[in-house]
Amino acid sequence: MEFAGMTVVDAHIHQWDPMTTPREFSALAKLFRYVPVPIDWATRLAPRRDREFAGDPTPVMHPYLPRDYQTDAGDVPVEAIVHIEVEWVGNGPLGPVDETRWVASLPWGVDTPALGAIMGAADPTAPEFAELLDAHQAASPRFRGVRSRVEYHPDRDVRATRKTPGTLTSAAFLNGFGALADRGLTFEAWVYSGQLPEVTALAERYPDTTIVLNHLATPAGIFGPVGRETGKTPGQRRELFLRWRDDLTALAAHPNVVSKVSGLMMPILGHPVPRRGEPTPVPVLVERISPMLEHALDVFGADRLIWGSNFPVDKPITSIPNAANAVATALAGHGADDKAIEQVFRRNAERIYGLDML
Repeated sequence: MEFAGMTVVDAHIHQWDPMTTPREFSALAKLFRYVPVPIDWATRLAPRRDREFAGDPTPVMHPYLPRDYQTDAGDVPVEAIVHIEVEWVGNGPLGPVDETRWVASLPWGVDTPALGAIMGAADPTAPEFAELLDAHQAASPRFRGVRSRVEYHPDRDVRATRKTPGTLTSAAFLNGFGALADRGLTFEAWVYSGQLPEVTALAERYPDTTIVLNHLATPAGIFGPVGRETGKTPGQRRELFLRWRDDLTALAAHPNVVSKVSGLMMPILGHPVPRRGEPTPVPVLVERISPMLEHALDVFGADRLIWGSNFPVDKPITSIPNAANAVATALAGHGADDKAIEQVFRRNAERIYGLDML
């Protein structure tokens, strides 16, 4: 599908330099830089949960900066991006604000898209949560809210931060979340699909706070087997889809929730990883993702869906042009007209993230 006459907001990208900034994967990236061991060989020693999540570890082993993104965007007319936090570590309780400062300092708008908004990292259960929110806001006028590491999966061989369920509905999380609500900030929710009822409970508890569901809740294994026992059979994948469908319907009933049609090419969904440099063809992607996108369009409507490339995390499976075309094609195939496509690929992000420069 062509984006003629329309510019795009990519509402979900990541930037990093593991050599000069403190990331959870910085030590591994530095090891591969200084030890002459092929990445393909060495990563066979990594835990299966990490291999299945990343697909191909090459993107996280190297810096990914505005110029790299611009190259990957190709002919997709991206005018602005929204940066989402990514595994920044260190420097004490207020350390995550350093990522906001770093992202704001990158050369955006210099033959690259504009920096539209920054979603920083913060944990509502932390005693310093309110102080950290204020520090983020002071660090950049583009700061709009936070994403917290709350993802949990019952299959221990599926990569996740949390070891137990219920974080989003815990008293500590809900009490801290009030500080975000009081400041009128947005919460970015990346969860696995089994956590959708928790997101629904959060949306009900804070009906005036905008919650952005990342990646349609990442139903791990919906396209193929991952982990120890997830998505192993067509029957299991069908059951996973049906539960995801029903839980997403319940969440969409809350008008303060919008969802990103992003991350649909993450390897953890069960996509076969193609050879490096040979992205999955668009018709194959459309066939896989259409049932999810059709349901999302039905329950959220075109005015509560936002596109994001999730690059470079999705890079092992697809390219940005292929990902954008697959999503647009699937939506159009379910009745979305040009106005609806523009809402998903631009207008909704402008509204949700306050992109007043566009």
